[in-house]
Amino acid sequence: MHLLTIGINHHTAPVALRERVAFPLEQIKPALHTLKDAWARRDDVRVAAPGAAARIVHAQQALAEAAILSTCNRTEIYCATDDRAAREHAIAWLSSYHRIPVEALAPHIYALPQSEAVRHAMRVASGLDSMVLGETQILGQMKDAVRTASEAGALGTYLNQLFQRTFAVAKEVRGQTEIGAHSVSMAAAAVRLAQRIFENIAGQRVLFIGAGEMIELCATHFAAQNPRELIVANRTVERGSKLAERFGGKAITLADLPSRLHEFDIVVSCTASTLPLIGLGAVERAVKARKHRPMFMVDLAVPRDIEPEVAELDDVFLYTVDDLGSIVQEGNAIRQAAVAQAEAIIETRVQAFMHWLEQRSIVPVIRHMHTQADRLRRVELERAQKMLARGDDPAAVIEALSQALTNKFIHGPTHALTHAAGSDRDKLVDLMSGFYQHVGPSER
Repeated sequence: MHLLTIGINHHTAPVALRERVAFPLEQIKPALHTLKDAWARRDDVRVAAPGAAARIVHAQQALAEAAILSTCNRTEIYCATDDRAAREHAIAWLSSYHRIPVEALAPHIYALPQSEAVRHAMRVASGLDSMVLGETQILGQMKDAVRTASEAGALGTYLNQLFQRTFAVAKEVRGQTEIGAHSVSMAAAAVRLAQRIFENIAGQRVLFIGAGEMIELCATHFAAQNPRELIVANRTVERGSKLAERFGGKAITLADLPSRLHEFDIVVSCTASTLPLIGLGAVERAVKARKHRPMFMVDLAVPRDIEPEVAELDDVFLYTVDDLGSIVQEGNAIRQAAVAQAEAIIETRVQAFMHWLEQRSIVPVIRHMHTQADRLRRVELERAQKMLARGDDPAAVIEALSQALTNKFIHGPTHALTHAAGSDRDKLVDLMSGFYQHVGPSER
């Protein structure tokens, strides 16, 4: 069984592409079913390793386990598979699912096998691969992804072990390093950008669209600046009101946005909507009603909540999650020592996991060896019992039994040695010599 991570993130693709391959949380479970079904429907795949004869991999056995992690910065598919063509199959499925041509998607995809996949998962969970170095939100998002995959019946021994060890590593990194120290969150970066547009946020009206964790963080940072008014617009008014009341604000419905958008100087949006909530026309009307007073807008959603064409309007300053990247990088230099320490912890845990994986890979071989040995034992035992039943000398029967078992057990190694040549024979000689050296006196 091999591990593979296929993904696209903020390092490899702009938000315009990331939003097209994003999976809302409620879509991940059915998407996993679709992924496994798509693999199962494929014809048997003929694959050949270099220097080896082609073999048939049955599609239903190709994809054993899978999980999908989708956030504003990344969409990743974690797989445990026997399919040597897994990379191509995963990209083809992602392309088909989101209706994006393969040639448009493939250049932005990274494919990480085995230890690279393990290392990547641990770095992601620890906040080392985030736009905000050391941020903690990704760990919760990864746990949600694992929980969803488990509910979908898509997890098994390998990915379960990978993610449980990954979560333990993330906890260890947070506890033993200062990776999160001096970090600048997206919410803090949004405030800094707003302060470049408005000298004093205390005199501005602020609108938050959505009521999730990111909006809650942003509201906390902006509320600290004592804005003139704070409004939360949400699909569910009850949830919006609950958040707004915490900061002395009020709530409105999403349906109120078109008629009230012009009232706000600062707009911060982050919802799970698959389509834009604020279009170009709505912002044009708002700017006209504001008599061209500037509007500062931050769209932290992926897919985006605000149509990108809005950025072309005069008097509108629109920033996406990618635009905030340069600001959140501030302070990274201070944390490089913590990064090095975290990487060292992760590397140790990667090696430990790969050792476990290698041990798992030989379990079927060991089980087969036991089965074969037991079969030989039963055959010779049955022969010995027949000899005893007809009255043969017990000592002679035991001698014959031991000789027969010895001959059969060493037949395989002897055959391999006599038919090997060159370096292969030397390796076998060393291996066999080492094996018999480890047989203790009581076993001889």
